[in-house]
Amino acid sequence: VQLQASGGGLVQAGGSLRLSCAVSGLTFGNSAIAWFRQAPGKEREGIACIVSDNDDTVYSDSVKGRFTISRDNSKNAVYLQMNSLKPEDTAVYLCNALFGVNLYWGQGTQVTVSS
Repeated sequence: VQLQASGGGLVQAGGSLRLSCAVSGLTFGNSAIAWFRQAPGKEREGIACIVSDNDDTVYSDSVKGRFTISRDNSKNAVYLQMNSLKPEDTAVYLCNALFGVNLYWGQGTQVTVSS
């Protein structure tokens, strides 16, 4: 199983980025996918999740209303649209997949928001 996050970069406060998480090696449509982030010196924070059977979504309070998670089962991909970015959103963003009782992590992508 492989997950690869991409789409990070440097953006000014108020700007937008769209992250992608490409998943391979499992039945994508039967997995729940989540985005986490980790800033230097801080604990890893779960920020968004999309479940497999009905595409229900859950967001942390810190990103609710600004970030949107979506999935494209035909492409085995999950996206995180991030709008109204703030400097405190600066972190490494990682995706994971829950398939059955197994949890898989991918490599992260750096997001830096300048003030």
